[in-house]
Amino acid sequence: TPLSTSSSAGGVSGAVSKTVTAPLEKVKLAIQNQDSDPRVLSGEMKRYTGIPDALKRHITELGPASLWRGNFANCIHYVPTAAFNLAFKDNIKKLFPKYKKEVEFGKFAASQIASGAFVGGATNTLVYPLIYVRTILGADLGKEKKYSGMVDCLKKTVQTNGFLSLYNGIGPSTASIVVYRGAQFGLQDILKAYNPYQKDFTPIGLASKFAVAQVAVASSGIISYPFDTMQRRLQIEASKPKEQQLYTGMTDCFGKILKQEGVGGFFKGALANVLRGTGAALVLVIYDEIINAVSK
Repeated sequence: TPLSTSSSAGGVSGAVSKTVTAPLEKVKLAIQNQDSDPRVLSGEMKRYTGIPDALKRHITELGPASLWRGNFANCIHYVPTAAFNLAFKDNIKKLFPKYKKEVEFGKFAASQIASGAFVGGATNTLVYPLIYVRTILGADLGKEKKYSGMVDCLKKTVQTNGFLSLYNGIGPSTASIVVYRGAQFGLQDILKAYNPYQKDFTPIGLASKFAVAQVAVASSGIISYPFDTMQRRLQIEASKPKEQQLYTGMTDCFGKILKQEGVGGFFKGALANVLRGTGAALVLVIYDEIINAVSK
């Protein structure tokens, strides 16, 4: 796949799908992180009870536009992320040994997953401050916005907690992205290899490709979700003054969530995340279709 074609196809379809699914991502961030929000902990603000309640209260209490808070940062971060992941996926795969799935399925699967994980981990480190901004703007539940935008958020965070605080949560984030990307691209390619309609452009062919992508995204999203929760909670710590911070690091965060919220605490907002994953599935299908059309 030519690099420039891959990058533009991946970036554009990514930004479009992120904007369409932004309200679900906003709700996911709100439900996932409300138990570390000082206003919720103090009783000043009621907890969201689920997706319908969160959507309704965002609209009535914060205004409809609040559902797109942080979306611009998300698109900005998503364009290089999607472009790197989708473009380099094919190019890095060439560096790994090739195995025939019929003869050596274990090695075939390991090679697919390793190449996806390698790309994901490297890309994540490059774009992490942008992911930080997206999390903070998206998890803001105040009537008055805490930050006026991306630059203001970065500037104030560095002033309050130092430059390295922009990398809060990079540990669980790297684990999450490696597990997620590895599972997603690995499953995607393995399922694709077994999909008899893969080269079919009929409605059945398109539906089968969408189903493959959806299964890959939903499964990997659930597998990696506890890491994502720890990442977001630790990122939000960087936006708080020292006296309001709850967690000292990944191990402390893991222990406190488990003790105070139980295992379910790691999966808050997971349903909204699976629904949002439909957007990611669309990205992969649209990407494949654009590449198929261009390479004809």
